[in-house]
Amino acid sequence: MTVGFTLWRYFAIRFVLAILGLFLFAAVLIFIFDFLELVRRGGDREGFTILRVALISLLRIPVLLEQVLPFATLFGAILAFVTLSRSLELVIARASGMSVWQFTAPALIVAVLLGALAIVAYNPLAVALKDKSDELSVSLFGNQEKVLLQASNNAWLRQDGLDGETILHATQSTDQGLHLYGVTVFAFDKKGVFRERVEAEQATLGDGAWHLKNAVVYTADDDPKTYASYLISTYLGPLEVRQSIASPESVSFWDLPRLIELARRAGLPAYRYTLQYETLFARPLLLAAMVLIAAAVSLRVSRFGGLGRMILGGITAGFVLYVLTELAKDLGGAGIVSPVVAAWSPGIVATLMGFTILLHQEDG
Repeated sequence: MTVGFTLWRYFAIRFVLAILGLFLFAAVLIFIFDFLELVRRGGDREGFTILRVALISLLRIPVLLEQVLPFATLFGAILAFVTLSRSLELVIARASGMSVWQFTAPALIVAVLLGALAIVAYNPLAVALKDKSDELSVSLFGNQEKVLLQASNNAWLRQDGLDGETILHATQSTDQGLHLYGVTVFAFDKKGVFRERVEAEQATLGDGAWHLKNAVVYTADDDPKTYASYLISTYLGPLEVRQSIASPESVSFWDLPRLIELARRAGLPAYRYTLQYETLFARPLLLAAMVLIAAAVSLRVSRFGGLGRMILGGITAGFVLYVLTELAKDLGGAGIVSPVVAAWSPGIVATLMGFTILLHQEDG
């Protein structure tokens, strides 16, 4: 019993090191490319410093790495299986009577624990850091920031208010759409006749109005006028704005249930946020599926050959699963299929596929 536990712990540590190693490698690559792009775009701006740009890039890397975790698990598990096989450790384990399911179990446990940690701790931390990065980005790059890996640009919103209907456009948004930058507003009267165009540095949603800062108002009958503060009336509240502008990825896992419930009470569609919540909930299953696929494509590789075929198999499996996940996400986000089905189906399909291949290879 002690020997079995020690061996399981040893295998688990090897899998953790391989997965985290690839995860950190991907983080370094993304950081380098993002940092160099920020330096290129912001090198001539006032207030530019290397440390400031590095901080902006570091703070937004975690939210991007959430998409990398399943693939880091896949290729990290492949690396661990191949390394253990080439060092004959798996051969000795098999000779001692361990089945493929016994030495795959530590990897599955590691994957499930990593998935749970990604839900309850990593996701909220990544979202909070991304919000801070957006604030620093605006302060350095201003309203014209359009840099690599920035995902909160070009928000459009059509709304109604006491003064009539308006169409609002922003080049960037933070705080889940409640703060907008690079704002352009096209205002119409209650009869639908164009009234004015307003351009402002930023806008903040208040009680029944957008508060615009440093606004320039253009009308057909008068010269442009500048206002330090300008109000645009709206019937929208924070919930409706978040539904229209904020991406689900910008909301923490712990805040999603409350936002979904508020949306349902208000009679608003909550497909995208329900999908994000269920996708995060399904993350442990998806990571476990990645381990099963890794075992399926790597355990039959001999010590002296088949490495290229194994790598190709892993890449193909990862690509197919990625396409399936994105397709399910599009269908679930549009409400065509249930968000629960869309979120859980990739992990379930991949798990069944991995189990089937392993059963065929080892037992049949």
